[in-house]
Amino acid sequence: MKKYIYMIIACFGFSLAQSQEITDAVRYSEENLIGTARFRGMSGAFGALGGDLSSININPAGSVVFNNNQVATTFSNYGTKNNSNYFGKNETTNDNSFDLNQAGGVFVFKDANPDGNWKKISFEINYENANKFNNSIFSSGTNPNNSVSNYFLHYANGVPLTDLQNSTYGQLGHGAQQAFLGYQAYIINPVNASNANNTQYFSNVPAGGNYYQENNMVSIGNNGKLSFNAATSYKDKLFLGINLNSHFTDFRQTTSFYEDNNAPLTSNYEVSRLQFDNELYTHGTGFSFQIGAIAKVTNGLRLGLAYQSPIWFNMSDELTQKISAVSASTSGELAPDIVNPRLTNFYDPYKLQTPSKVTGSFAYVFGKSGLISVDYAMKDYSKTKFMPTNDAYFIGINNTMGNLLNSTAELRIGGEIKIKEWSFRGGYRSEESPYKDKNTIGDLTGYSGGLGYNFGATKLDLAYSHAHRNSQQGFFSQGLTDPANINTKNNTVSLTLLFEL
Repeated sequence: MKKYIYMIIACFGFSLAQSQEITDAVRYSEENLIGTARFRGMSGAFGALGGDLSSININPAGSVVFNNNQVATTFSNYGTKNNSNYFGKNETTNDNSFDLNQAGGVFVFKDANPDGNWKKISFEINYENANKFNNSIFSSGTNPNNSVSNYFLHYANGVPLTDLQNSTYGQLGHGAQQAFLGYQAYIINPVNASNANNTQYFSNVPAGGNYYQENNMVSIGNNGKLSFNAATSYKDKLFLGINLNSHFTDFRQTTSFYEDNNAPLTSNYEVSRLQFDNELYTHGTGFSFQIGAIAKVTNGLRLGLAYQSPIWFNMSDELTQKISAVSASTSGELAPDIVNPRLTNFYDPYKLQTPSKVTGSFAYVFGKSGLISVDYAMKDYSKTKFMPTNDAYFIGINNTMGNLLNSTAELRIGGEIKIKEWSFRGGYRSEESPYKDKNTIGDLTGYSGGLGYNFGATKLDLAYSHAHRNSQQGFFSQGLTDPANINTKNNTVSLTLLFEL
């Protein structure tokens, strides 16, 4: 049996190889429906309206619509249901969590000169949880053709046998590490074991058996956004604004993959079952800016236009891995081959540039009785880039993203009716898939509703929002890529307490 003496030492490893994938870039480029309960109740259609602390997420000019200083905080309950189908077998997972997802305030300064053209200036500071990553997906089913051994073969073929025999896990790059794990756990074997320069391998998982597979993925974390806003009003007809945004992200994902097969036992020891565990931790900070304008064409009609820059992230990844495999023959089972490096890979820091977004908006305000609002946004995910762009690995993945990702459109429609102190709200939104094939991640559809009560200097708002989309989740990026079909439903209840100062 292969020796593991050097593998039981607890230590930290430093790997120069990259492990970033397209799914990582999309994760930090997507935006959720975030903000106050009023904002959520109208599905975020505030680009030409303003007058809500979360409206600056769409158009920074929205803060100067306020007439008074205000502060608000929002609590939300997030519920996520994932239905998975993998080779005909259905599984369901549910997650539920609470969060203080918004807190901020706006301060309005009015020109005391009634003849002045610049009527108001406003400053707003607002924190929001731009995306909550808490999620779990469990998939299971019997794959008739494909074993996870193909994942390790993908990385092993081309790697000299001497590297896998005489190196430690921490001395290897990411790809060779995957080959190392498969070789040391006897999942793959060299074609020519007597040749130290051997670079070809074969699977030690028997062919012809049905492969029962389970994949359990659990993720936690947040993508936070702190906005510093300034806006001004010209003759109460034209509103102009700018945001400077500070972003920070903290994401942890653990996956546990299990496989066994029902192939008939032979006199040779072959792998009958295995478990492969991975834990990825990503953290980073970023910066972006937004500029926007709102024009009050008539007392009722308003038009808005806003630009959101890319987010320039500085990111760091950490990865830990462990694998256990059991070999069996007609003579019985061997003790598990456990490969646990007890080592964390710290990858080189890198940069991620998300796509920019342009939003055009229309709104009509029916005096004090209600309003209707429409936002239409464009975002080109193919412009997403890992940097430095001259890095050999990033050149390849950036080109792949350019080919696989697409320009998307997002539509948000919201309305509000006011009856005395009560406000009743509703909304609809749709967002196209960032992928050209629309299968990896499908189009998103959502709707919302809410109500509010005005106590005078205090307001209380409640909202419910729902969104659903289909996606396909491959358990691994190489080798075993057969996807599970996932239907995800998100339900959020938000409560905002607002005070006028």
